Amino acid sequence: MIPTARPVRSGSVAAAGILAAGFVLLALVGPLVVPHDPLAVDLAHRFEAPNLVHLLGTDHLGRDILSRLIAGARTTLGSVLVVLALVLVLGLSVGGLAGMVGGRLDAVLMRLCDVFLTIPTFVLALFMIGALGTGLVNVVVAIVLSHWAWYARIVRGLVLELKTRDYVLAARIAGAPPLAIFAEHVLPGVVPPLAALATLDIGHMALHVAGLSFLGLGVQPPTPEWGVMINDARAFFWTRPLLVVWPGLAIALAVLGFNRLGDALRDRLDPALVAGRGL
Repeated sequence: MIPTARPVRSGSVAAAGILAAGFVLLALVGPLVVPHDPLAVDLAHRFEAPNLVHLLGTDHLGRDILSRLIAGARTTLGSVLVVLALVLVLGLSVGGLAGMVGGRLDAVLMRLCDVFLTIPTFVLALFMIGALGTGLVNVVVAIVLSHWAWYARIVRGLVLELKTRDYVLAARIAGAPPLAIFAEHVLPGVVPPLAALATLDIGHMALHVAGLSFLGLGVQPPTPEWGVMINDARAFFWTRPLLVVWPGLAIALAVLGFNRLGDALRDRLDPALVAGRGL
């Protein structure tokens, strides 16, 4: 069983990596490869079926669906990458400070994390948008504020474990400043598991961005974004179901690719999991 399981596993990871890389590539070079202007309205060709000119057809305003999907990859995944960067910076700063300093500061910061962790992330994001207003920038801020505490707690736990290692204790005895100890000896042990978690969260956050845009709280029409496209097509679901299928499929494939890639990274980079499997 084991010899046959590993090739399948490797194959699925490779497929997930290719899928995730494809979406990232679309986000990077999308404006250069779109076959049509994703914002161009052509009412004379609305609701066209897939054809040689419009490979996936057109929507209710005659806009090319494939072009909007490609442009939407940059909007959706670009927003997610900004969110992840901010969450990682905030989580590393708060969690690292709490773990390295400890004491009363650690207690205060962790109680603050507990406040944010008691509320489901999507509900907290909705509350933040209600307070801040709609729009892509506010969606990014809302998702960051609803996710940073989880990363801060994980970083703090990793720091508490790593700071007891012999080489860290030796650096402290040698008189190295705390910031240098964190940067040189602790941070390298924090980054790998955090990278695996961040990869797993890309799909989760993409669902947040698309879901909030679908509700009309995030990206606003006519900006091409997958959640916006589903919302636009909602009224035509029973007569033109492909208008919903295409952006829905893009979201599903992106989430699947990044989640599977994150699983593989976690298996490789989580020491406890690797030890448990005897690898």
